[in-house]
Amino acid sequence: MTEPAATGDVRDTRLADALGERYLAYALSTIVSRSLPDVRDGLKPVHRRLLYAMRQLRLDPDSGFKKCARVVGDVIGRYHPHGDTAVYDALVRLAQDFAVRYPLVDGQGNFGNVDGDNAAAMRYTEARLTAVALALLDGIDEDAVDFRATYDGEEEEPVVLPAGFPNLLANGASGIAVGMATSIPPHNAAEVCDALLHLIRRPNATIDKLVELVPGPDFPGGGVLVEGREAIVEAYRTGRGSFRLRARWETETLRHGQWQAVVTEIPYQVQKSRLIERIAELLAARKVPLLADVRDESTDLVRLVLEPKTRSVDPALLMEQLFRHTDLEVRVGLNMNVLDADTTPRVMPLRDVLSAFLDHRHEVLVRRNRYRLARIERRLEVLGGMLVVFLNLDRVIQIIREDDAPKPALMKAFKLTEVQADAILNMRLRQLRKLEEVEIRREHEALSAEKTDIEGLLGDEKRRWRAIGDEIGAIRKRFGPATDLGRRRTEIADAPGPVEVPLEAMIEREPITVLCSQRGWIRAVKGHLADPAEVRYKEGDRGRYALHAQTTDKIVVLATNGRFYTVAGDRLPGGRGHGEPLRLMIDLPEGHDVADMFVHRPGARRLVASDAGRGFVVDEADVVAQTRGGKQVLNLGGGEEAVAATVVEEGADTVATVGQNGKLLLFPLAEVPAMARGRGVILQRYAKGRLADVKAFAAADGLTWRTGRGVTTFSDLGEWLGRRGQAGRKAPRGFPRSNTFS
Repeated sequence: MTEPAATGDVRDTRLADALGERYLAYALSTIVSRSLPDVRDGLKPVHRRLLYAMRQLRLDPDSGFKKCARVVGDVIGRYHPHGDTAVYDALVRLAQDFAVRYPLVDGQGNFGNVDGDNAAAMRYTEARLTAVALALLDGIDEDAVDFRATYDGEEEEPVVLPAGFPNLLANGASGIAVGMATSIPPHNAAEVCDALLHLIRRPNATIDKLVELVPGPDFPGGGVLVEGREAIVEAYRTGRGSFRLRARWETETLRHGQWQAVVTEIPYQVQKSRLIERIAELLAARKVPLLADVRDESTDLVRLVLEPKTRSVDPALLMEQLFRHTDLEVRVGLNMNVLDADTTPRVMPLRDVLSAFLDHRHEVLVRRNRYRLARIERRLEVLGGMLVVFLNLDRVIQIIREDDAPKPALMKAFKLTEVQADAILNMRLRQLRKLEEVEIRREHEALSAEKTDIEGLLGDEKRRWRAIGDEIGAIRKRFGPATDLGRRRTEIADAPGPVEVPLEAMIEREPITVLCSQRGWIRAVKGHLADPAEVRYKEGDRGRYALHAQTTDKIVVLATNGRFYTVAGDRLPGGRGHGEPLRLMIDLPEGHDVADMFVHRPGARRLVASDAGRGFVVDEADVVAQTRGGKQVLNLGGGEEAVAATVVEEGADTVATVGQNGKLLLFPLAEVPAMARGRGVILQRYAKGRLADVKAFAAADGLTWRTGRGVTTFSDLGEWLGRRGQAGRKAPRGFPRSNTFS
């Protein structure tokens, strides 16, 4: 039997420990290598590798485009050991001007849109670097940053970019790692540069001053930032918080007093198509009763048209409803969780982020100047050897021609270094011209002066910080507010005060006409009918009540038993057909009928009366019932029935009562008490018959009644004026034979 092959180092360990070690390694890899940006250049590894690969392909802003498939292929083949889809998605986002405040990739082709549509396949699109990306890469060939081996060890890639542009704050970042996340909104580069320059001059600057210079995020899609200043300062002080962002809108005036609200900018990372779908869903569910319709009239610019239900709608109230229910208002989080210079993840406040960028730029400046200084020293060494040639031309030529080992001979004869000797031996004959000697001396002098200047710079910290300030000032000028790219797009506004949205504004109101027949069938027809008499009823039935109302109104019914019942306007059966019996909606006992019906008006008063001639004034709020069983308001004696609940209009001062015997009595309204419940007082006495109808009116306007010919106004009232409780006198000629006022 053969022995098993050796498998290397085998260690006994607990499964829990092994899983813990591997999960920790995975978590750290996710945090450092995928999800969190570096505070120095504001990039994740995939973005850094994309930009570096495009530079290697010489995709500068002035060069031609190359297929994105070529770029993605280079990235995954040389630098990024992950799938092509993830790399292409990252490339697409860097080119979307609605997702990135300062795009790093100039894309040609379909790179998606604000509606949420995906980009075309990588074989169809092309890309190259932008000027901002070049600023991030500037100096990468001058030993400005460290390099490390790629995943296969065949090439090298930068650990971090020189970052001549404050990319972390300018473009922001987002990502979810294991156990932590980052969310940094984009800012205005000119404002960030102002804060950096101030921090160079005042290293101990307060956070309040920095927030004055960086007042808040600046999103690529614009919008209005409506977060309070105290909350903004606190967010930047701690590195955690959120910002309230609203869409920008305006009111357009149309003909005939109509208007419409137009949204021209939507919040950051909100898909326009999904936003419109959400508004349409709210419209279908009747949750935005002030809105009639929404239209998308966008071209390359956003234009959402919101039509109100009526021109009387308050635009601010309409938009407040939409802000509450849709993504026209969002909260953008701030969680500045980044990798510091030691690749340690931590949450940094604004000052630390700015300081880390400045420290990185200082290190880049020193390394680039040291690299330049080393290049100058090597060149001066070579130039020094060349000058020896011109001073001893014949002797140098003789040594080269006659000596078998000219290199050591030259080094010994003229005390040259190995580098100088190699440079002399590699010289071409054409360089032995007299003019060449002049040029070499001139170059030597210029490089010597530059060397002295660099040595002075490296030895003077104040000069270095002034140089960094000049670089930042140049970036501000290049990408500042004077350019279309640099102007601030997001408006900084005061936090809006609380807008009180009335409850009725949240409920859809529609005009209806409530129709009730003689047999007690009720229905609601849409709109206010001009002539309810044209409505058809069941055979043998006819109309009794026609009330103009709204779906939000309450319909109050007084039954002959003295109880008031309440029916919601939106619960009434529709106008198709003949409706439903009112008894199905209220618990009206057998043997009783409807005495009166009206639309509830909060604050109004009613004069209620029974056919026994008794009554009182009651507030409408006291008659509204909460249950199907109604509310007993008018107490009745044996054999009595409720007759009417007539409204007491503002200015009414007189009561008119008419009996079944045709006698009319007028007396002051002040003689009728106000009660919440009871039997009331005697309004008119009868020897025979009962009370037929009652009405409250203003005596100065005259008494009116309705007949088949229309409305009659009677002003000569003196003969019928009396006191409450009298019998009255025969009604004037022309009074309805039904002995009712309406």
